[in-house]
Amino acid sequence: MTGIARPEASERLPEGERPGSFVRYRELLGNLVRKELKIKYKNSALGFVWSLATPLLYLVVFSVALTSLLGQGMPEYYFFLLSGLLAWNLFSAATSASTSAIVNNSSLVTKIYFRREVLPLSAIGAALVHFLLQLSVLVGAMLILQHYRFWDAGLVLLPLAVIVQVLLLTGMAFVLTTANVYYRDVQHLLEIALLAWFWLTPIVYSTSLVSGRPTFWRFYLLNPMAPIVLGYQRALYSRVVDPETGRALLVDAPVGWYAQRLGYVALLATVILAFGWMLFRKLDGRLADEL
Repeated sequence: MTGIARPEASERLPEGERPGSFVRYRELLGNLVRKELKIKYKNSALGFVWSLATPLLYLVVFSVALTSLLGQGMPEYYFFLLSGLLAWNLFSAATSASTSAIVNNSSLVTKIYFRREVLPLSAIGAALVHFLLQLSVLVGAMLILQHYRFWDAGLVLLPLAVIVQVLLLTGMAFVLTTANVYYRDVQHLLEIALLAWFWLTPIVYSTSLVSGRPTFWRFYLLNPMAPIVLGYQRALYSRVVDPETGRALLVDAPVGWYAQRLGYVALLATVILAFGWMLFRKLDGRLADEL
């Protein structure tokens, strides 16, 4: 942390330093991401192998447990499931870690002053590393089992969905990590909220279960993770209609429909990010005192 000024913990950075000077802290951000990764696998013999083993374990367990319950008649249900779980694991891990990022680093926050935004951002960065490792396993399995078609137009949705999801995560991180400093119940309430949120998102079941009810379907899509997960599924699972039965597996709509829904989420995420940034900027000078 050489070169970081050390004023009083509660002192604010000059307004002129925002936001351009943030690039000065890119090295600190990188170091914090590495620290998050090292802590996660501290004293672990397999280390990062666990990030690769996790999706494989999901593949086996969920395929056996859920295929007979929710995936009946759905071709290659395990790939459908893992496409959604890939998005959800990133969301859940990044949200949980970033919410407690400042509280868990209270000793650092109260001793020196730096751009505290790097703490929740480092949690998101570490979750992205695990995400990329898990994505590589999923893509590898799809190639080995000859599931994927590289010419599918839906592939363009994958980077779009990831960008929108990271935008949403960043905005939520600023709001939740600030709120958690003042109200420690936030991190515990989040665990309950994530459990309910998981089942309100089309991960283990097809949207065909809910899309047949138009009124409910419109409210269902207000869940920002629903279009994001649908984007992952359209890009990776890519089976829109069962060729044998003609039954809809995903939303039977053009790729543009998925991109449009992701655009709506991007607008929402931008509003959340703007609000979260202003909230963090307003209160960051008092975070050390609250800790």
